[in-house]
Amino acid sequence: DIADASEEELANHATGFTYEPGSTFKAFTVAAALEEGAVKPDTVFDLPPTIQVADREIEESHPRGQISLSVADILAQSSNVGAVKVGLATGAKKFDSWVRRFGFGEPTGIEFPGEEQGIVPGVDEYSGSTLGNMSIGQGLSVTPIQMAAAYSAIANGGVLRTPRLVTREGSERVEEPGGTRVIDERTAARIRGMLAGVLAPGGTAAEVMVPGYTLGGKTGTAEKAEDGGYSESDFVASFVGFAPAKYPKLLVAIVVDE
Repeated sequence: DIADASEEELANHATGFTYEPGSTFKAFTVAAALEEGAVKPDTVFDLPPTIQVADREIEESHPRGQISLSVADILAQSSNVGAVKVGLATGAKKFDSWVRRFGFGEPTGIEFPGEEQGIVPGVDEYSGSTLGNMSIGQGLSVTPIQMAAAYSAIANGGVLRTPRLVTREGSERVEEPGGTRVIDERTAARIRGMLAGVLAPGGTAAEVMVPGYTLGGKTGTAEKAEDGGYSESDFVASFVGFAPAKYPKLLVAIVVDE
């Protein structure tokens, strides 16, 4: 009964749900660093169990000792400490520029009413720990359609396009939206290779497989913001994946609220 439905029940969550993306955002942290020449895929970082960024200590999702990982392995294994180090190597102003180039902080322009734009703080709003938080997908909010569009830019070779709802209206084909190149084609290919590592042995989604396909993607689990901090019991879990990994034709973004 639509008359009795709540505003939340009537919302299109693909375009209207805002959430902190968590580790799915690390692909853009790495993309920014690669484009700026701050790192290469095989750049190795020494990673302590935790890292202090201003007033916040950031730890891994699971306790571990001191290790060393390449940038590719940092993304595949979803190391928080590693992603923070990559983000810090890029720097606040450059990081902010790349986040916005990927379309975060503004609507995608998909033709559906009530699209939200998420929240991306400006550099002048950063506190001491902001860059560390944002490098691991916290301290900003996105929508599922923004994540799908931004990952599509990685999947298609570096071009960000406005998503469309339909490809054909009756007998008329809907023209494909123009796009803007946001990253180099080689960078996009490198990140696709790293995201294939997420689903390879040792990655965070190694148990996921589709026979006959090599997949790429990224997992994410974010604590929900509440009362000026973060919940220890309520999470948003998400996954963005594409196939085939080398020349993708299909991309799916899944978000589970609690």
